[in-house]
Amino acid sequence: MQQLDLAFVNGSVFDGLSDAPVAMSVGVRDGIIVTLDAAQVDAGITPATRVVDLAGRLLLPGFIDAHVHPVEGGIERLGCDLSSGSNREEYLELIGDYVRTHPDQDWIIGGGWKQAAFPGGNPHLRDLDAISTVKPMIISNRDHHSAWVNSVVLRMAGIDKDYPDPVDGRIERDELGNPTGTLHEGARMLALRLAPAPTKRGSLEGLLEAQRYLHSFGITGWQDALIGDYGNHSADIVDAYQEAIDTDRLRARVNGAIWWEREQDESQIETVLALRERFQHEFFRVTTVKIMQDGVTENMTAAMTAPYVVAGHSCSHAETGLSFLEPAKLDHFVTLLDSHGLQVHFHAIGDRAVRESLDAVAASREKNGDTGPTHHIAHVQVIHPDDLSRFAELDVAANIQALWAANDPQMVMLNLPILGEERTPWQYPFASLQAAGARLCAGSDWPVTSPDPWLGIHVAVNRQHPSGHPDFNSEVFVPQERISLDAALRAYTSDSARINNRGSYSGAIKEGYVADLVVVDRNPFDHPTSQIGATTTLETFFAGESVYIA
Repeated sequence: MQQLDLAFVNGSVFDGLSDAPVAMSVGVRDGIIVTLDAAQVDAGITPATRVVDLAGRLLLPGFIDAHVHPVEGGIERLGCDLSSGSNREEYLELIGDYVRTHPDQDWIIGGGWKQAAFPGGNPHLRDLDAISTVKPMIISNRDHHSAWVNSVVLRMAGIDKDYPDPVDGRIERDELGNPTGTLHEGARMLALRLAPAPTKRGSLEGLLEAQRYLHSFGITGWQDALIGDYGNHSADIVDAYQEAIDTDRLRARVNGAIWWEREQDESQIETVLALRERFQHEFFRVTTVKIMQDGVTENMTAAMTAPYVVAGHSCSHAETGLSFLEPAKLDHFVTLLDSHGLQVHFHAIGDRAVRESLDAVAASREKNGDTGPTHHIAHVQVIHPDDLSRFAELDVAANIQALWAANDPQMVMLNLPILGEERTPWQYPFASLQAAGARLCAGSDWPVTSPDPWLGIHVAVNRQHPSGHPDFNSEVFVPQERISLDAALRAYTSDSARINNRGSYSGAIKEGYVADLVVVDRNPFDHPTSQIGATTTLETFFAGESVYIA
């Protein structure tokens, strides 16, 4: 056996494919797993080999986040970041501190507030005006489907009582029709279009900060779920990835999803194809198109097959939500993209949006055959029972954000009342999808919610947050949809590698696979499931290189 660069010994290994960890040694040379044989590992250890003792710990494949917004998240971490707050008073303190400590900032742009912290989910402009009536302020909520703005922004955008709601959004108003400072979906875009776009330097700094942060959770790869001019996102994100590669600073395997402009025609595919041809580096590939088919449940823009349970609401879409693309147009676009071998990454929250996405894949399969890429639908909050089996039938993966499947304040205060009793058990039906043969992959949607895979895995298994978490609720959320620990781990490793078309050499601990690995502080299979969320990363390796140590 030739000399090993890295050897993991004396512990348990979850390979990303099996039902449970096994005692195993792992040998790495030149960034590749070259042996799982204990005798060969022992024979390959020399004074130059780094030996990692796994006693009491667990070795896993590096996690792969199948739906994340790293550049946006990194920029927010470096800017006006409200993610550490939990209520109105804390948010205002964070914003005020940022304004005072950044006097040269002409615009205050940030994010991270929870809708459940405000009555009806809608903060008021007077709070921001109390901080500044000079600087324009746009603070997106944690899911980035709504924005809290001050009166300066409303004046700049020309939004007043006579300004109509955009067809793809809503402006919150008082009883006299005056805007109150919360803008949803397309209305949020009216404000963000006025704000300066992130600079190329800012995007690169955001990417590198995000990479550092994601490495701290054992994440070594991801699908960047929105690259394009939308909200705080910029098409220049691709240049940030290229510069990180050129300067030898990118340490992740990334697939990029290019934003599909729903107001444009099919000619935009030429831009996507040019980007795919340009970006085929092992560390960053353009493979995918992102289509957002609806909004979110909290502001009733998620597309539902039946009306929301709400009375006397004045907005035009309150009855069943919004489908951002007409089904016929969606079918046409997806069929076109599929014919070019482009994967489609759908955003679909409501059951109608999920159905329309599945219908579009069915249309593409009928026209193009079954040899196209595996498409995936992200979020899948509400799935009509009639559509569960269609995921497997169409080879569509369910891209789950498991951390959302709990009775947190947003669910209890803003979702359950408007969804009603019949739809409540249809939410995040992970076990039902698995039983119907569907493949799951998993992502965090960070900066919407924490990128920590162990928090998501904890909720996938327990359907509640860990005890002591700010969002813990003793009532288990739709308990029949709990999945096993090994199933959740596969979703975050090998199945997410598969959705990135990298499953033949990454996402698992096998001979010949890349040594993207993570060591955690315990073997969670040996502890009660109620303690899964306490698992922490000790060290992260990318291609055999240590990129994070706790």
